[in-house]
Amino acid sequence: MTATSLNESQMTPTNVAAVNESNADLADAPSEIVFEVRDAAVDYGSQRAVDGVTLDIASREITAIIGPSGCGKSTFLRCLNRMNDFIPGAKVSGGLTYHGEDLYGSKVDAAEVRRRIGMVFQRPNPFPKSIFDNVAYGPRINRHKGDLSAVVESALTRAALWDEVKDKLKKSAFALSGGQQQRLCIARALAVSPDVILMDEPCSALDPIATSRIEDLMVGLKRDYTIVIVTHNMQQAARVSDRTAFFTTDVDDRGARTGRLVEFDHTNTIFTSPSDSRTEGYITGRFG
Repeated sequence: MTATSLNESQMTPTNVAAVNESNADLADAPSEIVFEVRDAAVDYGSQRAVDGVTLDIASREITAIIGPSGCGKSTFLRCLNRMNDFIPGAKVSGGLTYHGEDLYGSKVDAAEVRRRIGMVFQRPNPFPKSIFDNVAYGPRINRHKGDLSAVVESALTRAALWDEVKDKLKKSAFALSGGQQQRLCIARALAVSPDVILMDEPCSALDPIATSRIEDLMVGLKRDYTIVIVTHNMQQAARVSDRTAFFTTDVDDRGARTGRLVEFDHTNTIFTSPSDSRTEGYITGRFG
């Protein structure tokens, strides 16, 4: 897959339709639902950061979350694997189920949630360890009893990195390029056999060539994993995702900002015939 030369000011519905032909035939038949979100909200102390989010995220699809800066995209993403638990004062409310089970139920093990629902962050964050030990870290802390070398090879292969690093597994992960480090972080997430991979702007720190490789990787991985990606790059959402959620921000009379879901649909529909004028205004560059 090659990176398109369109810039955001050229992102008209017609242009995106051409980029997004691969998503045009997405079936309307419902897939298995992995996440069912109903009227979800996030508060940081007295400030409501995200409010009223209702959507379903389907199995083995790529769901993109787009919207202007500060609209709660990453805050919402962190709800899906309870990463907001680490933020003092954060409170998640509403209904969020994972395969029908309440993600925030009193008997749910948050650590197990994060094993099943892995996360890749905006900037590559390899551990100060060897390439091998980065990938082996998760299986080791989960007391993996099998062949650790096989797990590492499998994860690196699925992350399209094995051929590039198989002869230097003992070298520091910091010796890799930025794009390789991000694929290493994806391999690290895959090594613990997750069901879902969350990606928070995984290409924002990468050059176009590395971005293209990550996008190709995502498309390949969705055969086996459910992927949810936050991206500020609308072209990326159009290229790789099956469904897209558009968030925006409401500002009250005190200047407080609250993120809200405006529209959620098949990606081709969002980019060619959105139902809300705010979505059309954003994707055509008239605001945001």
